[in-house]
Amino acid sequence: MKFLSLLSLSLLLVVNTSFGQQKKAAPSANKKMDTFINNLMSKMTLDEKIGQLNLLTGGEATTGSVVSTDVESKIKNGQVGGIFSLTTPARIRKAQEIAVQQTRLKIPIIFGQDVIHGYKTTFPIPLALSCSWDMTLIEKTARIAAIEATADGLNWTFSPMVDISRDPRWGRISEGSGEDTFLGSEIAKAMVRGYQGDDLSKYNTMMACVKHFALYGAAEAGRDYNTTDMSLDRMYNEYLPPYKAALDAGAGSIMTSFNDINGVPATANKWLMTDLLRRQWGFKGMVVTDYTAVNELIDHGLGDLQTVSALSLNAGVDMDMVGEGFLTTLKKSVQQGKVKQQRIDAACRLVLEAKYKLGLFDDPFRYCNEERAKTEILKPEHLAFARKAASESFVLLKNDRHTLPLKKTGTIALIGPLANTGANMPGTWSVNSDLANTKSLLQGMQTAAGTEVKILHSLGSNLLADAQYQERGTMFGRDIPRDNRPEAEVIAEAVKLAQQADVVVAALGESSEMSGEASSRTDIEIPEVQKRLLQALLKTGKPVVLVLFTGRPLALKWENENVPAILNVWFGGTEAANAIPDVLFGAVNPSGKLTATFPQNVGQVPLYYAHKNTGRPLAEGKWFSKFRSNYLDVSNDPLYPFGYGLSYTTFAYTNLKLNKNSFKAGESITASIEVKNTGTVEGKEVVQLYIQDLVGSSTRPVKELKGFQKIILKPGESKTVSFKITEEDLKFYNTALKFIAEPGDFKIYVGGNSRDVIEAKFVLAPL
Repeated sequence: MKFLSLLSLSLLLVVNTSFGQQKKAAPSANKKMDTFINNLMSKMTLDEKIGQLNLLTGGEATTGSVVSTDVESKIKNGQVGGIFSLTTPARIRKAQEIAVQQTRLKIPIIFGQDVIHGYKTTFPIPLALSCSWDMTLIEKTARIAAIEATADGLNWTFSPMVDISRDPRWGRISEGSGEDTFLGSEIAKAMVRGYQGDDLSKYNTMMACVKHFALYGAAEAGRDYNTTDMSLDRMYNEYLPPYKAALDAGAGSIMTSFNDINGVPATANKWLMTDLLRRQWGFKGMVVTDYTAVNELIDHGLGDLQTVSALSLNAGVDMDMVGEGFLTTLKKSVQQGKVKQQRIDAACRLVLEAKYKLGLFDDPFRYCNEERAKTEILKPEHLAFARKAASESFVLLKNDRHTLPLKKTGTIALIGPLANTGANMPGTWSVNSDLANTKSLLQGMQTAAGTEVKILHSLGSNLLADAQYQERGTMFGRDIPRDNRPEAEVIAEAVKLAQQADVVVAALGESSEMSGEASSRTDIEIPEVQKRLLQALLKTGKPVVLVLFTGRPLALKWENENVPAILNVWFGGTEAANAIPDVLFGAVNPSGKLTATFPQNVGQVPLYYAHKNTGRPLAEGKWFSKFRSNYLDVSNDPLYPFGYGLSYTTFAYTNLKLNKNSFKAGESITASIEVKNTGTVEGKEVVQLYIQDLVGSSTRPVKELKGFQKIILKPGESKTVSFKITEEDLKFYNTALKFIAEPGDFKIYVGGNSRDVIEAKFVLAPL
């Protein structure tokens, strides 16, 4: 414990200037709330206060390896502050009635759930949603999720996940917004606004929980729950900003991460939870652990359950998820002087404040309206918006010879293990989806094609050759039936169908549970058995469209070289089966842009656009140069760069202008560029602005996203897109962790992705 205290102190001394000046504790703006909670806490025993710090699971959805027991009696004994994974107004009302009618102080319970990308109406997985680059759309998905979840009795969501990740081996990259700090921060704010609205006490808003604090997306080797080790420069400039952006947007709670940071696991890391989060950032909300994270500190090697529970509470954790270490050990730790009563009081107060802000003390049953549950879940307008959101998230990766869009005539062969599985359409973390009634792509294609198109279907191959691997990749009801005939026979059957068709649509890639939590992969190519099917289909000479299902960037070098058209549909949610044909048949022009780089192969990982130069950089456009930073066997280039995505039309960028060549702090400069639709159909384009600091006191990335606008243009139409650049856009954390902009030379880059850009220079002049 002395070691932990010394580490915390030393880090605090290093970073005490970061993220602005340390904030002084300010009196609460809500005196009425303070008075109420002061009065309530004056009546509470130590046991009752500790009970408020205990978060149990109702066990309806499997989100961890432990399920709470004897929940009802614990509620009666005042030993439960919150429950998650319990839904519907009737069940929640029953639990809430026990809390407010059968306990001494009648303190209501807070009810949470993993509402990650929608509730019953499921939207695309978060990585896919981020590819829309549409903050209004993303915010509305969270708003609809809140409306539906609160109609079913919930008032707390464990979302948004704002972890930056640059390693596609990590399964939970599917649950975040990709690799970029700026875009990730904008999405974090949009999600919080959507969940919480402008008033948490409204019956249709819910408290957001930012996760996972911190650095979880940088787990070593892309292996879930693994160690994270990172410089302060990278931490402050690249990984921490989205958490702070979400908190600045008003998020009411934050969740600890599983990984360690500078040798101390996050859940016991006082520097992280108190020095940074509370003292420097001024966060006033509640800190909850991830699932059994306190107990897992034992395996991290920090001590027994009593020791790690005390460490977590003293570090700044307020609520213990499922593990019950707080419930069973904190009183003993107080008696032994290992935990101060004041620290338990502070944690209890924050839990009670969350309940007060949600309006639970005013009306414990405000979220238990069964009429709302009947009328506000899976509404037609919600489903229509889910369909739109899905189509906006798809990324067209390749489209040679105008293979897409498909014509609504002739015969289409729809082949592949992902073609006829509705249960995989919603994607990972869709724990509230009705998998049994979700349409498959085959059903969606048949509906969309009408009577003029004949759809032929064949499995073509198993998802994975290894049956046990396939079982691991199709958990939680996402099973895909296997064909146990010899592989050659299964492929031959598919080829025979393909030969009868005008075009082949190959539905291949990952199942939904091949990404997500505890779904890391070392091989990020399309499974070999599916690749052999694809090779056989291409040999027929028929045009082939690869409809790619994935929760992560995949290595698609062979596919890119050989398949005429590739549409990445990720996992599109409840309405994926309708949205995919919308794009395939051209009713919707794809406009998604990648928010995570696709490598040529796994050996390039981690690969991301905002990298730094080395002292021996490889010249642009070159591959191999001895004594330069490159590989012998493959170029440094990504297969598909950050920001990349094609359209059924084309766009031309010309005439990049700056309104002046230099400016000073307090002033601004405007960059403008002309974008023209040079194709034959209307389309949307995401115009992206990047900036490079050419000379700095510390090394700077080769370019950083600093702005974007999504525009829509008719054929032949042009639009001038402008970006205002201020000193704030040029700031970074220097080696002393001061947030500054340094005068000097800068480059801007504007284009349709991070690679294909037009550039200009300007100067930030000294005052």
